[in-house]
Amino acid sequence: MINTILFDLDGTLLRFSQDEFIRVYFGELSKVFAKMGMDAKKSSEAVWSGTVAMARNDGSVLNKKRFWSRFAEQMELSSEELSVVESACDSFYENEFDNVKSILKPSDDSTRIVRSMIEKGYTVVLATNPLFPLCGVSTRLSWIGLSPSDFALVTHYDNSSFCKPNPEYFREVLNKIGKEPAECLMVGNNPAEDMVAAKLGADVFLVTDCIENEHGVDISGFRRGTLKELEAYLNGFPDLLKMPSK
Repeated sequence: MINTILFDLDGTLLRFSQDEFIRVYFGELSKVFAKMGMDAKKSSEAVWSGTVAMARNDGSVLNKKRFWSRFAEQMELSSEELSVVESACDSFYENEFDNVKSILKPSDDSTRIVRSMIEKGYTVVLATNPLFPLCGVSTRLSWIGLSPSDFALVTHYDNSSFCKPNPEYFREVLNKIGKEPAECLMVGNNPAEDMVAAKLGADVFLVTDCIENEHGVDISGFRRGTLKELEAYLNGFPDLLKMPSK
Protein backbone atom coordinates (compact mmCIF):
# COMPACT_ATOMS: atom_id res chain seq x y z
CA MET A 1 0.00 0.00 0.00
CA ILE A 2 1.28 3.46 -0.88
CA ASN A 3 2.08 5.57 2.17
CA THR A 4 4.84 7.79 0.74
CA ILE A 5 4.78 10.44 -2.00
CA LEU A 6 8.02 11.57 -3.65
CA PHE A 7 7.74 14.92 -5.42
CA ASP A 8 10.11 16.31 -8.00
CA LEU A 9 10.54 20.10 -7.77
CA ASP A 10 11.55 21.91 -10.98
CA GLY A 11 8.86 21.66 -13.63
CA THR A 12 6.64 19.65 -11.27
CA LEU A 13 5.84 21.57 -8.09
CA LEU A 14 7.49 24.63 -9.64
CA ARG A 15 5.82 25.38 -12.96
CA PHE A 16 8.38 26.76 -15.38
CA SER A 17 10.35 25.93 -18.49
CA GLN A 18 13.69 24.31 -17.71
CA ASP A 19 15.37 26.17 -20.58
CA GLU A 20 14.13 29.51 -19.26
CA PHE A 21 15.19 28.61 -15.74
CA ILE A 22 18.73 27.77 -16.87
CA ARG A 23 18.98 31.00 -18.88
CA VAL A 24 17.88 33.27 -16.01
CA TYR A 25 19.72 31.26 -13.35
CA PHE A 26 23.06 31.39 -15.15
CA GLY A 27 22.55 35.07 -15.88
CA GLU A 28 22.23 35.77 -12.16
CA LEU A 29 24.99 33.38 -11.10
CA SER A 30 27.48 34.88 -13.57
CA LYS A 31 27.17 38.19 -11.71
CA VAL A 32 28.54 36.51 -8.58
CA PHE A 33 31.63 35.30 -10.41
CA ALA A 34 32.09 38.69 -12.10
CA LYS A 35 32.10 40.44 -8.71
CA MET A 36 34.96 38.18 -7.67
CA GLY A 37 36.93 39.05 -10.81
CA MET A 38 36.43 35.65 -12.39
CA ASP A 39 35.86 35.15 -16.09
CA ALA A 40 32.10 34.73 -16.53
CA LYS A 41 32.28 32.36 -19.50
CA LYS A 42 34.95 30.15 -17.97
CA SER A 43 33.08 30.08 -14.64
CA SER A 44 29.81 29.08 -16.29
CA GLU A 45 31.61 26.30 -18.16
CA ALA A 46 33.08 25.10 -14.88
CA VAL A 47 29.60 25.04 -13.31
CA TRP A 48 28.34 22.93 -16.21
CA SER A 49 31.34 20.63 -15.91
CA GLY A 50 30.73 20.22 -12.19
CA THR A 51 27.06 19.51 -12.82
CA VAL A 52 27.94 16.79 -15.32
CA ALA A 53 30.33 15.30 -12.76
CA MET A 54 27.48 15.12 -10.24
CA ALA A 55 25.15 13.56 -12.80
CA ARG A 56 27.75 10.82 -13.33
CA ASN A 57 28.53 10.33 -9.65
CA ASP A 58 29.03 6.70 -8.69
CA GLY A 59 28.18 6.98 -5.00
CA SER A 60 31.77 7.06 -3.78
CA VAL A 61 31.54 10.69 -2.60
CA LEU A 62 28.78 13.22 -2.01
CA ASN A 63 27.62 15.27 -4.99
CA LYS A 64 28.90 18.42 -3.29
CA LYS A 65 32.47 17.13 -3.24
CA ARG A 66 32.16 15.90 -6.82
CA PHE A 67 30.95 19.32 -8.00
CA TRP A 68 33.46 21.54 -6.22
CA SER A 69 36.41 19.27 -7.00
CA ARG A 70 35.65 19.54 -10.71
CA PHE A 71 34.97 23.28 -10.46
CA ALA A 72 38.23 23.95 -8.61
CA GLU A 73 40.21 21.83 -11.07
CA GLN A 74 38.79 23.63 -14.08
CA MET A 75 39.20 27.11 -12.54
CA GLU A 76 42.63 26.25 -11.09
CA LEU A 77 41.63 27.36 -7.58
CA SER A 78 43.44 26.67 -4.33
CA SER A 79 41.44 25.29 -1.41
CA GLU A 80 41.40 28.77 0.17
CA GLU A 81 40.13 30.38 -3.04
CA LEU A 82 37.54 27.68 -3.46
CA SER A 83 36.22 28.27 0.06
CA VAL A 84 35.62 31.93 -0.79
CA VAL A 85 33.77 31.03 -4.00
CA GLU A 86 31.64 28.43 -2.25
CA SER A 87 30.62 30.92 0.46
CA ALA A 88 29.75 33.50 -2.20
CA CYS A 89 27.57 30.96 -4.00
CA ASP A 90 25.75 30.01 -0.79
CA SER A 91 25.04 33.70 -0.23
CA PHE A 92 23.76 33.94 -3.81
CA TYR A 93 21.34 31.04 -3.31
CA GLU A 94 19.99 32.68 -0.16
CA ASN A 95 19.58 36.12 -1.77
CA GLU A 96 19.97 36.97 -5.49
CA PHE A 97 18.71 33.55 -6.55
CA ASP A 98 15.28 34.81 -5.54
CA ASN A 99 15.27 36.92 -8.73
CA VAL A 100 14.78 33.74 -10.76
CA LYS A 101 11.27 33.51 -9.29
CA SER A 102 10.16 35.91 -12.04
CA ILE A 103 9.88 33.01 -14.52
CA LEU A 104 7.49 31.03 -12.33
CA LYS A 105 3.98 30.41 -13.64
CA PRO A 106 1.72 31.30 -10.70
CA SER A 107 -0.35 28.49 -9.20
CA ASP A 108 -1.29 27.37 -5.70
CA ASP A 109 -1.97 23.78 -6.80
CA SER A 110 1.44 22.46 -5.73
CA THR A 111 1.27 23.84 -2.20
CA ARG A 112 -2.25 22.56 -1.70
CA ILE A 113 -1.37 19.08 -3.00
CA VAL A 114 1.69 18.69 -0.77
CA ARG A 115 -0.05 19.93 2.36
CA SER A 116 -3.09 17.77 1.68
CA MET A 117 -0.98 14.61 1.58
CA ILE A 118 0.84 15.59 4.77
CA GLU A 119 -2.51 16.17 6.50
CA LYS A 120 -3.65 12.71 5.39
CA GLY A 121 -0.65 11.13 7.10
CA TYR A 122 1.57 10.35 4.12
CA THR A 123 5.34 10.54 4.28
CA VAL A 124 6.22 13.31 1.83
CA VAL A 125 9.68 13.58 0.24
CA LEU A 126 11.13 16.27 -1.98
CA ALA A 127 12.94 14.10 -4.52
CA THR A 128 14.54 16.92 -6.47
CA ASN A 129 17.67 16.14 -8.46
CA PRO A 130 20.42 16.86 -5.88
CA LEU A 131 22.44 19.35 -7.91
CA PHE A 132 22.02 22.30 -5.53
CA PRO A 133 22.92 23.06 -1.91
CA LEU A 134 20.09 22.94 0.61
CA CYS A 135 19.92 26.74 0.69
CA GLY A 136 19.21 26.74 -3.06
CA VAL A 137 16.44 24.18 -2.65
CA SER A 138 15.00 26.11 0.29
CA THR A 139 14.82 29.32 -1.74
CA ARG A 140 13.01 27.57 -4.60
CA LEU A 141 10.54 25.98 -2.17
CA SER A 142 9.79 29.40 -0.68
CA TRP A 143 8.45 30.47 -4.09
CA ILE A 144 5.43 28.22 -3.48
CA GLY A 145 5.16 28.81 0.26
CA LEU A 146 6.89 25.60 1.36
CA SER A 147 10.10 24.85 3.24
CA PRO A 148 12.37 21.83 3.80
CA SER A 149 10.70 21.30 7.19
CA ASP A 150 7.50 20.33 5.37
CA PHE A 151 9.19 17.16 4.06
CA ALA A 152 10.47 14.00 5.71
CA LEU A 153 13.51 14.24 3.42
CA VAL A 154 14.82 16.81 0.95
CA THR A 155 17.57 15.66 -1.38
CA HIS A 156 20.39 18.11 -2.09
CA TYR A 157 24.03 17.92 -3.09
CA ASP A 158 25.29 17.63 0.47
CA ASN A 159 23.26 14.53 1.40
CA SER A 160 23.22 12.61 -1.89
CA SER A 161 25.81 10.66 -3.84
CA PHE A 162 23.80 9.85 -6.96
CA CYS A 163 21.59 11.81 -9.35
CA LYS A 164 18.60 11.09 -11.54
CA PRO A 165 18.22 9.16 -13.79
CA ASN A 166 20.45 6.67 -11.97
CA PRO A 167 18.10 4.22 -10.20
CA GLU A 168 20.58 4.25 -7.32
CA TYR A 169 19.40 7.79 -6.53
CA PHE A 170 15.96 6.41 -5.69
CA ARG A 171 17.44 3.44 -3.84
CA GLU A 172 19.45 5.88 -1.72
CA VAL A 173 16.30 7.91 -0.97
CA LEU A 174 14.32 4.83 0.04
CA ASN A 175 17.12 3.63 2.30
CA LYS A 176 17.17 7.01 4.06
CA ILE A 177 13.44 6.98 4.77
CA GLY A 178 13.17 3.26 5.42
CA LYS A 179 10.58 2.54 2.75
CA GLU A 180 10.05 -0.18 0.17
CA PRO A 181 9.39 0.78 -3.47
CA ALA A 182 5.85 -0.62 -3.32
CA GLU A 183 5.03 1.92 -0.60
CA CYS A 184 5.93 4.87 -2.82
CA LEU A 185 4.52 7.05 -5.58
CA MET A 186 7.02 9.18 -7.52
CA VAL A 187 5.57 12.35 -9.03
CA GLY A 188 7.64 14.14 -11.67
CA ASN A 189 7.62 15.85 -15.05
CA ASN A 190 10.54 14.09 -16.75
CA PRO A 191 9.95 10.51 -17.95
CA ALA A 192 13.66 9.82 -18.37
CA GLU A 193 14.60 11.05 -14.88
CA ASP A 194 11.56 10.64 -12.65
CA MET A 195 9.71 7.63 -14.05
CA VAL A 196 12.87 5.51 -13.63
CA ALA A 197 11.62 4.96 -10.06
CA ALA A 198 9.24 2.42 -11.59
CA LYS A 199 12.24 0.19 -12.32
CA LEU A 200 12.61 -0.31 -8.57
CA GLY A 201 8.93 -1.16 -8.19
CA ALA A 202 7.53 2.24 -7.20
CA ASP A 203 4.32 3.63 -8.66
CA VAL A 204 4.72 6.79 -10.78
CA PHE A 205 2.72 9.78 -12.02
CA LEU A 206 3.97 11.97 -14.87
CA VAL A 207 2.94 15.63 -14.50
CA THR A 208 2.38 17.13 -17.93
CA ASP A 209 1.99 20.89 -17.26
CA CYS A 210 5.70 21.50 -17.92
CA ILE A 211 6.75 18.10 -19.20
CA GLU A 212 10.40 17.63 -20.20
CA ASN A 213 10.93 14.77 -22.61
CA GLU A 214 14.06 15.73 -24.50
CA HIS A 215 14.88 12.08 -25.17
CA GLY A 216 11.49 11.27 -26.67
CA VAL A 217 10.64 8.58 -24.12
CA ASP A 218 7.40 6.73 -24.82
CA ILE A 219 5.05 7.94 -22.08
CA SER A 220 2.02 5.86 -23.07
CA GLY A 221 2.61 3.39 -20.26
CA PHE A 222 2.73 5.99 -17.47
CA ARG A 223 -0.18 7.33 -15.46
CA ARG A 224 -0.08 11.02 -16.33
CA GLY A 225 -1.92 14.33 -16.26
CA THR A 226 -1.84 17.94 -15.16
CA LEU A 227 -1.29 19.04 -11.58
CA LYS A 228 -5.06 19.39 -11.21
CA GLU A 229 -5.49 15.83 -12.49
CA LEU A 230 -2.79 14.68 -10.07
CA GLU A 231 -4.70 16.36 -7.26
CA ALA A 232 -7.89 14.58 -8.26
CA TYR A 233 -6.00 11.27 -8.33
CA LEU A 234 -4.45 11.85 -4.90
CA ASN A 235 -7.79 12.92 -3.46
CA GLY A 236 -8.82 9.31 -3.96
CA PHE A 237 -6.05 8.06 -1.69
CA PRO A 238 -7.22 7.01 1.76
CA ASP A 239 -6.70 9.22 4.80
CA LEU A 240 -4.05 7.20 6.64
CA LEU A 241 -4.75 8.99 9.91
CA LYS A 242 -8.34 7.77 9.87
CA MET A 243 -7.60 4.17 8.96
CA PRO A 244 -8.02 1.64 11.77
CA SER A 245 -4.78 0.35 13.21
CA LYS A 246 -4.04 -3.32 12.75
